[in-house]
Amino acid sequence: MIRILVKQMLDDKNFKEGKRTTLAELCEVTGISKTTMNKIVNEPGYNVGLNSIDELCRYFSCQPGELLKFIEE
Repeated sequence: MIRILVKQMLDDKNFKEGKRTTLAELCEVTGISKTTMNKIVNEPGYNVGLNSIDELCRYFSCQPGELLKFIEE
């Protein structure tokens, strides 16, 4: 199963920048709907589109491999 590390990446970014960005603010900036973001964060194995991965990578200035983690079932 592929896990998307949005919460961890957001926590790391907030710590480094010394600010607090919420998931709602992340949705506004990336254009990802709140419904989709909630599924990405809360549903392990949620099948997210490449456009969302692209927007998250752009926001976090990272490569997809930093955002995704493979977990054996």
